[in-house]
Amino acid sequence: MIGIPTLSKKYRPARDEFELEELGNQLFVAQEEGAEIFLTVWGMDEQVRGRIINMDPRTRQVHIESCGDTLKVPYLDIMKVESLKD
Repeated sequence: MIGIPTLSKKYRPARDEFELEELGNQLFVAQEEGAEIFLTVWGMDEQVRGRIINMDPRTRQVHIESCGDTLKVPYLDIMKVESLKD
């Protein structure tokens, strides 16, 4: 019996170099300023809110401190960065 192939998992949307460079710049500025940010992360239902405490180039993860906990988010899973405006 031949069926229609289905994808068992969803794939992260592809982004070009310009989008990834702009995202990296936003993350770098947020880290330098110590600003609190919202991150839209692929595969997560809710946005992540916190401050960037480290960006590890070896593992390609961004370390976010939120409510006393540290969350490690893969750089390529970050879809959008929003700054909190006080």
